[in-house]
Amino acid sequence: MLDNMNFYHFMHKQILVVVALFVSTGAGYIYMGWLYSSLLPELLWFCVLLALSFWGYRLHRVFLENDLNMKQKEKWLGQLRYFLFSYFSVWTVMFVMYTLRSDIELHYMAIATQLGVSVVSATILASQKKLVIFTLTSLMLPLTIYFILVGEFYSYLLAFFTVVLGGVLLYAAHNTFNYLIKSQYQAYHDSLTTLGNRRYFIELLTNAMKIQKYDNKYIYLILIDLDHFKTINDTLGHDIGDILLREVAKRMALISKQYGNDVSRLGGDEFCILSGSYDTEEECKESASHFSEKLLGVIRENYQIEEHHLYISASIGVSIISDPKIAASSFIKEADIAMYEAKIQGRNGIIFFNDRLAKRVEWKLEIERLLHFSLRNNEISFNYQPQYNSENEIIGCEVLTRWNNEKFGDVGPSEFIPISEKTGFIIELGYHILEEAFQTLKHWEEKGIYLHQMAINISIRQLFHHTFIRDVKKLCDRYLTEEQCSKIVFEITETSVAEDVRQLIFNMRILQEYGIRFSMDDFGTGYSSLSYLRQLPINEIKIDKSFISELTNTQGQEERSFVEAIFAIAKNLRLNIVAEGIENAEQQKFVVDQKCDILQGYYFSKPLKDHEFEKLFFDTKHADSKSL
Repeated sequence: MLDNMNFYHFMHKQILVVVALFVSTGAGYIYMGWLYSSLLPELLWFCVLLALSFWGYRLHRVFLENDLNMKQKEKWLGQLRYFLFSYFSVWTVMFVMYTLRSDIELHYMAIATQLGVSVVSATILASQKKLVIFTLTSLMLPLTIYFILVGEFYSYLLAFFTVVLGGVLLYAAHNTFNYLIKSQYQAYHDSLTTLGNRRYFIELLTNAMKIQKYDNKYIYLILIDLDHFKTINDTLGHDIGDILLREVAKRMALISKQYGNDVSRLGGDEFCILSGSYDTEEECKESASHFSEKLLGVIRENYQIEEHHLYISASIGVSIISDPKIAASSFIKEADIAMYEAKIQGRNGIIFFNDRLAKRVEWKLEIERLLHFSLRNNEISFNYQPQYNSENEIIGCEVLTRWNNEKFGDVGPSEFIPISEKTGFIIELGYHILEEAFQTLKHWEEKGIYLHQMAINISIRQLFHHTFIRDVKKLCDRYLTEEQCSKIVFEITETSVAEDVRQLIFNMRILQEYGIRFSMDDFGTGYSSLSYLRQLPINEIKIDKSFISELTNTQGQEERSFVEAIFAIAKNLRLNIVAEGIENAEQQKFVVDQKCDILQGYYFSKPLKDHEFEKLFFDTKHADSKSL
């Protein structure tokens, strides 16, 4: 028996097909009874056929009108088997009735009908292995006995051929059954790990929630994402990655079996586990917590694959299913949200979905919705934080984007930029930022404000977008001279460049042909800082403010040594250095002593509106003139 939703739907659809076929054929026997003056037996037989047909129609309506769970479908299928066996067997009754008559024409009709019904049964009932055997036997055996009782040589041959035909029909039904089993397995299982796939899991979860609707119990759903699996795939190859996935799947399947849980692979390095039912929510949460800890421990154990000893962790999100009225996809989404929260908190952990996460998701969704209207409503504004040289002269600025929304007020870029990257809005927003920055640089120079550089934060999503280079060139041609283009610095974060280094280098070099320079922002916070300096055509590095803030700490000798090392490396590579986050004179003195090129921070100035920046620039310039 094929235990899945599509199979039940298939059997459900066959009911009306068989009923229509049998009722129309059975009506022909009424006509035969009238022709051969034996209408009463045919009418009685046809009434039985109609009664059985009504039974079948009722089964059809029950399945159609009720949202049955798996147990209820099993019960329904049992009734359907009884109906089908009775429905096919009623033709044997007519066969016996007609073969006992003396009219040879009725014999021919009974034989032809019995053979036809046998073929139909082998086709319709192929998915019911036992039922098709019993039904075919009940149809073909009377036919074989009839030919034997004729007692002629040709009838013995016909009896033999009937047995052969029955065997062929059983063989065909058997092959069809095996094909259906294989197709069902392939449709509902992952070929790599042999676990259930996403389709299987969705049906499993949907059925569990239907049962829960009647039992009022609790179940938990766990979503697992392997941490840094892509790194293993990229460095050791997909063959090793596939073997690792199979090993992880085996461990998950083993521990899930011990707890009575069901594990599936959703795709890639994502797995999902569904528990059994629990009487109370507290019991369910406690079991989910205990199982998740065990699961994480099992996943983190050493893997020996060929000559490699591999270690891997996982981010796990858990959702407690307590309301069966909510769609199954919603609970998967809840577990997914909790899993990503585990990743945000450093990976290798377990997070339960809760009201706090739900509110945060709602907030993000609303931010995402309102963000799309921000440009149209003129809610995006810009601040400019001055950048100084060691002589306290303003030589540049960093363009900082701000969003002031009517509902949420001031929303920081650390909140809305990641959302805009995720939704793709960053392309439209980024274009607006570039256009505004280029116009400002041009406008300032017309006013006599000459800067060495203007730094603009660029999302890696922008840099990889197929229109970005064309858009930058168009804006450069529209607003900037060649000299002004050389003042533009695109800041990219070190932690975001690992996606496709080769393509990134290609795009950077094209933009550098227009005079645009590149700065690596947040330098030192990632794991591949020196590697990127060697690979990427960087013109400048920006030391992360977290290192600068520790310079005045009495315990900050390690940070001071680290910053000194960064300065030494940058100077050897002939890179400009920007120190951001300077907040006091001691930090300023330290970086100046290290011959820092550009200084930035609240010690000098907070981010300013364009007119405030203009005033500060001229005031500073005027003060410098007086001092001379």
